[in-house]
Amino acid sequence: MADYVCYDVTVTTITPVHIGSGRELLHTYDYVVHDRRTWRINEDALLDAQNVDDPRLAEQLARSRPAELLKPGDFREGSPFFRYVLLGQPRSVGEGAQLREQLKDAFDRPYLPGSTLKGALRTALGWYAWGERKLQPETRQLNRDPRFAAQQYQQYEQMLFGKDPNHDLLRALQVSDSEPIGVDRLMVANAQVINRQGKLQAPIEMEAIRPESAFRLTIKIDRQLFSQWAQQRGLQLGGRELLERLPQIVSNYVRQHCSREAAWFKNVQGSTRIARFYQQLAQTNTGSKLFLIVLGWGTGWENKTFGTRLLASREFMRRILQKYHLSRGKQRNNEGQAIAFPTSRRVLVGVTEDAQGGRKETVQAVPGWCLVEMSPRQQL
Repeated sequence: MADYVCYDVTVTTITPVHIGSGRELLHTYDYVVHDRRTWRINEDALLDAQNVDDPRLAEQLARSRPAELLKPGDFREGSPFFRYVLLGQPRSVGEGAQLREQLKDAFDRPYLPGSTLKGALRTALGWYAWGERKLQPETRQLNRDPRFAAQQYQQYEQMLFGKDPNHDLLRALQVSDSEPIGVDRLMVANAQVINRQGKLQAPIEMEAIRPESAFRLTIKIDRQLFSQWAQQRGLQLGGRELLERLPQIVSNYVRQHCSREAAWFKNVQGSTRIARFYQQLAQTNTGSKLFLIVLGWGTGWENKTFGTRLLASREFMRRILQKYHLSRGKQRNNEGQAIAFPTSRRVLVGVTEDAQGGRKETVQAVPGWCLVEMSPRQQL
């Protein structure tokens, strides 16, 4: 048996994906909207082109926003005054408008961090392992300080994956960062929160990866950590079969998640399109080398936690919703029914204008969905 198995992996986006850099771009300082596109300003090139030898002009420049230095003729392909141009424009272009920046390399090329994909895989593996071990959430530790609310979650992780990072199952799963892709694969995505009544609120604008963009990376499973050599050194890990069945396990997790989301959106006004999308995902038969996964911002509480495994205990959910003030208003579930949480979702919206200049927002998609293909390399 080889000490490791390596896979060439292609992650193809199905819906827009946002993985944030942590920075908020400011309208007229970092970007400007022109001709229904969003232009990221190259501040250094723009300032270098100004005549700063004139003291009066230098003083004026100090008080000017970068966008105010641009001329109509500057808005052209290849202009040195822009780092890149995004397809689409933010919903808001008023004073103080912001745009969440997509993670990129030093050359403004977006890429997929290995930690993002590995985190999503960890959630799916944890959900599956929880069911295999028939664990139940417990309420006995929920009276602690809310600042330490995650400690019980960490204890479940230790039971499922290992007692510490040195003995964690996912130490054997090594996921690389992807190769960068072209900046032309970026777009502007407008997101909002939608509730059960179909009301849209809390708008957020962001840079995002366009659908049908392909990231290439590698996944390596270190089999040596499951060997007798590792056991002799106190490093042997449990759960190797989970990694060997990774596509099938993730597919099982995604199938149940999509079925739940399809049912939720089916009853939300204006969301028929999203309900059909989730129904299609739930019915997709991906096989042994392909699986669907959801990545990045806006993917929801279920995809960052043990999700439905916690929802299975009505008493546990009732306690944490009350203790940590996670529920707005009174729960209206009848006795014996599951807790309805979360009560809203993130969706991507499109904005259209009618002949009178009125704006209409329609639900277009949900963020983050990707198709992953794993091809094993031939071992030499």
